Amino acid sequence: MNVLMILTSHDKLGDTGKKTGFWLEEFAAPYYVLLDAGAKITLASPAGGQPPLDPQSDLPDAQTAAMQRFKKDDAAQRELANTTQLAEIDADGFDAVFYPGGHGPLWDLAENADSQRIIETFIAEDRPLAAVCHAPAIFKHTKGGDEKSLVSGRRVTGFTNSEEEGVGLTEIVPFLIEDMLKANGGLYEKGPDWGSNVVVDGKLVTGQNPASSEAAAKELLKLLLAKHNS
Repeated sequence: MNVLMILTSHDKLGDTGKKTGFWLEEFAAPYYVLLDAGAKITLASPAGGQPPLDPQSDLPDAQTAAMQRFKKDDAAQRELANTTQLAEIDADGFDAVFYPGGHGPLWDLAENADSQRIIETFIAEDRPLAAVCHAPAIFKHTKGGDEKSLVSGRRVTGFTNSEEEGVGLTEIVPFLIEDMLKANGGLYEKGPDWGSNVVVDGKLVTGQNPASSEAAAKELLKLLLAKHNS
């Protein structure tokens, strides 16, 4: 099982002067769910190299078992420090793709042509794809085979408007995930703010927030194993 994980390279939180990037739990939890199941994981990002970590995701009250494991895992840290540049990735080499969130993807992965190419290839070939929290930003411009938005008519979730309001960034972000998915024709579903909520539509898996990252990876793994065992 070859799994591609695509992280953001964007580190500026709008014009606030603050840093953003990827959310550590949304990388670490899925990474270990997939690794422990025997997957070979390739990490990629638009710029390659070390993706920026959102400092808010590593505060003392945000710590999880997966994050603690990552901090003691020299091999995983080396992998993360040396992500492959997204332009060099051939989608055909992978069985599934996982996009961790954080606010960074709203700026770069939402607009990235290489990401769009990979997503459209995966969906056209009915291969599993997962995106959690702010990572459904990747569906802003992606198209299905009918030239409609890829999420049109599909059940999806992602960071809610009320969660964005809760972190005080509604006026800072370039767009709201919930609004964008609805505008693109997605059948948007949300659970309680900050609770785990994962939606599976065929081979498309979306998670609402950081608490959904491990469950989203487990759903992706189910799809992978079903294909692997068939």
